[in-house]
Amino acid sequence: MTTASDPWGRVDEDGTVYVRTAEGERVIGSWAAGSPEEALAFFRRKFQSLETEVTLLEQRLAATDIAPGQAQAAVSKLLASVTDASALGDLDSLKARLEALTTRVSERREEVRVAREHAREAARDIKERIVAEAERIAVEATHWKASGERMSQLLEEWKAAPHADRPVEAALWKRLSAARNAFTKRRKAYFSNLEAEREQVRIRKEELVTEAEALSDSTDWGATASAYRELMRAWKEAGRAGREAEAELWKRFRAAQDKFFGARSEVFAARDAEFRDNATVKEGLLKEAQALLPVSDARAAKAALRSVQDRWDQAGPVPRDMRDRLESGLRRVEDAVRKAEGAQWKRTNPEAIARAESTVKQLKTAITSLEAQLAKARQRGDEAGIREAEEALEARRAWLAEAEKTLEEFSG
Repeated sequence: MTTASDPWGRVDEDGTVYVRTAEGERVIGSWAAGSPEEALAFFRRKFQSLETEVTLLEQRLAATDIAPGQAQAAVSKLLASVTDASALGDLDSLKARLEALTTRVSERREEVRVAREHAREAARDIKERIVAEAERIAVEATHWKASGERMSQLLEEWKAAPHADRPVEAALWKRLSAARNAFTKRRKAYFSNLEAEREQVRIRKEELVTEAEALSDSTDWGATASAYRELMRAWKEAGRAGREAEAELWKRFRAAQDKFFGARSEVFAARDAEFRDNATVKEGLLKEAQALLPVSDARAAKAALRSVQDRWDQAGPVPRDMRDRLESGLRRVEDAVRKAEGAQWKRTNPEAIARAESTVKQLKTAITSLEAQLAKARQRGDEAGIREAEEALEARRAWLAEAEKTLEEFSG
């Protein structure tokens, strides 16, 4: 057999095939089935196959998020294949590329470790927030329905959140479970107390209903109406029983009230019908009284009003819806007559007249004296004395005018 050579190997005369590496030549096989060129071509193809695998692995590491462990296994497997490969080509270059991939895998492993650590820290932060809110709800919650729904949401958020480190996760889960249990116990205690309170309210309102029903046939209209007002006040202060009990008790309570007030309304309506004739009489008396206004003779008006008042009392009660208007109308006439009588007495009071006459006399005397003082001051040329006398005279003359007006009113 003839020989053949290649930049990366050769075939000798007996058909042995060698590959050249940095460490020297290495036998990679023997060839007897054809020409040496065919042997070189065959082993070149095996190299090309290895090179293709290395290239594909490089692309995979560059383009995908292959796990570092899986990538390292693939690199190690290929590196072993290349090291002992029966192939013809630059095997040292393939080994160098695979060693570079080993370095890249180590970097990827560190990246994954850091990313995983960040993810665990983020998961811890998320779950710490969930636990903190759950603990706050467990201690502070009073709106039980909304808080219960939020607790359920927090549990779902926990399940959906990524995992933290196992010890951290276990400690946080223990706190979350404790918060949920504490919330449940507080809620149960609240509703247990609420039921007890509602039962006490139910008992109290049962007593009020019994009292209301006992009064429903009463005909003591005024006292019973007051009693019902007190019962209603006590009902409001008692609080609320359970929904069904509250509705049933209120139905009975209201029915008792309606029975009493309905009977009272019927009686009052019948009574009002009887009183309308009285109202007609009082309408006439009110017009008679109003005819006395304005009062010109207080004594005659008082006598006439007394006659109206006597007949007013004899006329009897009137319907409630007319009572206030009629009574207030008569009171206005009574007030006017009383004021006119007071004014007339004031005008004819001897003591008041005497006081008014005395005041006028004193002021006139004072004015005469001040006029004399003013004349003397003018004779002396005493400017200060003149001003003082003039000011005093002006004030006394004004007072005299008012006093004479008052005296004139008494005289009139």
